[in-house]
Amino acid sequence: MRNTAKLTTAVLAAGALTLGLTACGSGKDSASLDADGPLVVAASPTPHAEILNFVKDKLAKKAGLDLEVKEFTDYITPNTATEDGSVGANYFQNQPYLDDFNKKRGTHIVPVVTVHLEPLGLYSHKVEKADALKSGATVAVPNDAVNEARALKLLAEGGLITLKDGVGNEATPRDITKNPKDLKFKEVEAAQTPRSLDDVDAAVVNGNYAISAGLKPAEDALVLESPKNNPYGNFLAVKEGNEKDPRVKKLAKLLTSPEVKKFIEDKYQGSVIPSF
Repeated sequence: MRNTAKLTTAVLAAGALTLGLTACGSGKDSASLDADGPLVVAASPTPHAEILNFVKDKLAKKAGLDLEVKEFTDYITPNTATEDGSVGANYFQNQPYLDDFNKKRGTHIVPVVTVHLEPLGLYSHKVEKADALKSGATVAVPNDAVNEARALKLLAEGGLITLKDGVGNEATPRDITKNPKDLKFKEVEAAQTPRSLDDVDAAVVNGNYAISAGLKPAEDALVLESPKNNPYGNFLAVKEGNEKDPRVKKLAKLLTSPEVKKFIEDKYQGSVIPSF
């Protein structure tokens, strides 16, 4: 039986606070310091928890790793839980997102090893090609700064808009210099972008949420992010100072093993791409 715990954000936040207070009271500020206990890893359900559970079920025991997976459905709690020690590591994010998170929230999360890329995609229930979007069409984009910029860059790569030179990971709709279809943008929480597809003309959806919603990025996306020179690989991360935890090092090795590469390739058929 898997130890994966599916919890709501509210419960997770409460649990994180409780564990954090307990840790402070006991003089321990990190779950990672308990080297004799299991390594608890926070992860998005798809594909991160699925990959971790493959490691747990197929590889961990032989490697002498006691692994526990906790699923989180948001992009905030995994980092705050890692920071306060409620979990020992997390696996759900990319470098631009982490840099922005650490800067804005004063956290000290660092990457350990990059595992995979989930190509961002543009999807629609109303048109079959991007150039079929009508003038004035509404496109839903993630409302966090990094993923919104990533979404706008995807639309630019697809020829739908033009952005100012050099805006990079800080792009916003204000940086659009050409918008020939007069697209309108609706900012929604990243996790809600698949659900918005019935209410908008198209939506830019993160790979993990697309897969969870039954979309197949490699087949269904009108525009799909290229893996070439892509900075958005997802990695295992820990609180700074815990990189050398023996359990973390074991997990990092297993996550970049040939067995995991084959699992990703076989299961996701190009919708998730190994980055090692």
